[in-house]
Amino acid sequence: MVKTKRLKKGRNLSASKTLSVFSSFLLACLALVAHPLLGRNQADKQTAPNPPHTGEVRVNPKDGLKYVWIPPGTFMMGCSPGDTECQKSEKPSHQVTITKGFWIGQTEVTVAAYQLFASATTRQMPPAPPFNSGWTDQNMPIVNVSWEEAEAFCTWTGGRLPTEAEWEYAARAGDPHARYGDLDQIAWYGKNSGGRTHDVAQKQANGFGLYDTLGNVWEWVNDWFDEHYYQNSPSQDPKGPNSGEFRVLRGGSWFYFPRFNRVSFRVSFYPSGRIGNYGIRCAGDPHLH
Repeated sequence: MVKTKRLKKGRNLSASKTLSVFSSFLLACLALVAHPLLGRNQADKQTAPNPPHTGEVRVNPKDGLKYVWIPPGTFMMGCSPGDTECQKSEKPSHQVTITKGFWIGQTEVTVAAYQLFASATTRQMPPAPPFNSGWTDQNMPIVNVSWEEAEAFCTWTGGRLPTEAEWEYAARAGDPHARYGDLDQIAWYGKNSGGRTHDVAQKQANGFGLYDTLGNVWEWVNDWFDEHYYQNSPSQDPKGPNSGEFRVLRGGSWFYFPRFNRVSFRVSFYPSGRIGNYGIRCAGDPHLH
């Protein structure tokens, strides 16, 4: 009886020891598998960029331009309160919600930035205007670009053209008025421009820190134009009509009278058309930078 008990006891100890060794082996295997994963997760946390905050400015390495982070929000789009110069296409004023934040150019696209694009894509530069012969002033906004060229440029940067609603939301920057300040302080237009564009970011910025949203050059947006679109447009993230003949431009320019340099004013033109006061401001989704 004594031998039997001792034998059983020995077997139990042996089994326990075997189980312990197996458990240690299993834990070691799990550690080998988990370790690189844990390390990778830790590296991801260390390299992941911080989420942008309102008004944050980052440089896009592709075009060298600064972009500003615009948070989601709700605003009144269209004819501003008390504005007696509104056209039919600006009415009715209606509430719009931008549900996702986005990046937008702090300035209009400059000659220097467009030259990078032209060189990288082996495109020809557009015809230079008389006031910037040979594109000598690199800090002036690019002009004489079609919607097609504007769209191609913004795609090359990793971004896109803003929707018309995004453009107006960013241009207003929370201000309900037709202009965010005295026109001579914020914009180059027919009265003060001397008949030409000027270097970007020389006038007062708006509440989001954007320059020249009014004046200097008209800015192409992504939307097709429909004079009656506001009558039935979506209240969230409107993207314009599905098709059309003309594309929309916003913001006014160096060539026009004050009534054209209002935040709600809309014009349109052929997508392939070029004019000496048509330019670009790109937008982008969070992954742009």
